[in-house]
Amino acid sequence: MSAEQTRKLIALAAIWAALLFAPYWMIPLGGYTALATRVLVLGLAAMSLNFLLGFTGVLSFGHAAYFGLGAYGAGLALKFVALSTPLALIAGMLLGGLCGAILGTLIVRRRGVYFAMVTIAFGQVFYYIAFQWSSLTGGDDGLRGFSRQPLDFGIFKVDILSSADNFYYFVLFCFALAVAAMAFVLRSPFGRTMIAIRENERRARFLGIPVERHIWIAFTLSCFFMGFAGALYALVNNFADPRGLHYSQSGDFVMMAVMGGMRSFWGPLLGATVFVVLQDYLSSITVNWMSFVGLLFVLVVLFFPRGLLGFLQRSKA
Repeated sequence: MSAEQTRKLIALAAIWAALLFAPYWMIPLGGYTALATRVLVLGLAAMSLNFLLGFTGVLSFGHAAYFGLGAYGAGLALKFVALSTPLALIAGMLLGGLCGAILGTLIVRRRGVYFAMVTIAFGQVFYYIAFQWSSLTGGDDGLRGFSRQPLDFGIFKVDILSSADNFYYFVLFCFALAVAAMAFVLRSPFGRTMIAIRENERRARFLGIPVERHIWIAFTLSCFFMGFAGALYALVNNFADPRGLHYSQSGDFVMMAVMGGMRSFWGPLLGATVFVVLQDYLSSITVNWMSFVGLLFVLVVLFFPRGLLGFLQRSKA
């Protein structure tokens, strides 16, 4: 095993150790377990966006639509179908992913700013549907009247409501499953093809790669992961509202990915951690907290083009 591989394994072990023991080390530092849960969920959302942006080179400013659809799918399943947390997660993931698959067929031939603008347009369509269809979604007040349920395995139940720590580890388990699926795809020949398209789309076409088909698959998978993150977010809050579909939420995800390092696998998680912790701390001090986060974003873009994770890796090298 080379020295570089050893460093990667140590870094990976450190990441998972930090996540596994987060409820214990965050509280002495002034944090709390629910904050760590939000970091995991929004970190997964940022990584889902980065699956498309960082590894295929396609920017979507409407990905919050699938995040919000995942939240509504989970909430509606719990409220009207069955009191089952796994069913809610599956429903949210399917709603976000299938809508992304359908819309992806319409926008996959667009590139650059045109792709980004079309994704915003479709995202805003879903936002206004959720906002106006108050009889189903609750409109501006949001969808209420549901809550996460204990996991029923027949012989025994696991109550994820009993403590914040229990729910954190449930979310961590779901996060690990999604991240493992992402890593598997990115390490596959399909994942290598995504990177080839990102690096030089014209050369990929000359090699006979069906670029539009690969971008559509990457877009669809990204929407499935995003819908799963949205479903988890609905369980975190026991609530879903139209803001989860708004383009401003998409902007937050893009900021998280870029701040952390959009060409690295774990960068968006670091970006989400910085974003969420700063939001939690600064919003308790001033209503203009976004100005400070925006200033940090500008500084990262100007001085750390590879993101915060890229800067940390370069400083250790």
